[in-house]
Amino acid sequence: MENTLKIEFDKLFGEASGGVFANDFLEVLAKKFPAEVIFSTSFSYEDQVVTHLIKNLDIDIFTLDTGRLFEQTYETWTSSRAFFKKNIKAYYPDPESLQQFVSENGPDSFYQSVEQRKACCNIRKVVPLKKALQGYKVWITGLRSEHSAGRGQMPQLEWDPDHQIIKFHPILHWTTQQVAEYVQNHHLPYNHLHKKGFVSIGCEPCTRAIKEGEDFRAGRWWWEDADKKECGLHVHQ
Repeated sequence: MENTLKIEFDKLFGEASGGVFANDFLEVLAKKFPAEVIFSTSFSYEDQVVTHLIKNLDIDIFTLDTGRLFEQTYETWTSSRAFFKKNIKAYYPDPESLQQFVSENGPDSFYQSVEQRKACCNIRKVVPLKKALQGYKVWITGLRSEHSAGRGQMPQLEWDPDHQIIKFHPILHWTTQQVAEYVQNHHLPYNHLHKKGFVSIGCEPCTRAIKEGEDFRAGRWWWEDADKKECGLHVHQ
């Protein structure tokens, strides 16, 4: 399976390099891999745009409910289901693993060290992600290069060896203004925390609004060094 899918990736990469990278490439993927393409949403501005782009395509959608999300995120989840009229499958942390971790380390141990924070992210996000991607060949994301210095050189289409899956980032090179205008022009539901200075919205204890002049990523895990601010969901090759 791995070699076959890698060949498919190489073929698609060649097509994409030839100028196929437009919004209709999502349709290309959906037709080439029927019922094997999935999109991960956190209900951010970006993810609402991508959900709108795929709303009429044979592409499944899932989200990771870590158990510590903002109330506004759940509200956006509810309004998105009604607006897009698409099912959004939810994945949760393994209850036994989470129970053991919190019992041994406390509910907010992620503030104590990078290791503790990554362990929490692993239980609440990384492990559920692996379950969500099982059986799929293509993973669509709402990643944008502006959100992290490490994403500046990443390709729009890539092979993820950790999950053995093709990844496509359709709005990778969109600007913040483009995203905001798309949401406004299409009257999409959105997380109202975005209007309060929240750029990248994750778990409530690990997310804050950014201040004027701060980097996009400053609102996530603000007590850590900038080069450590990844949760392990995305490994770029």
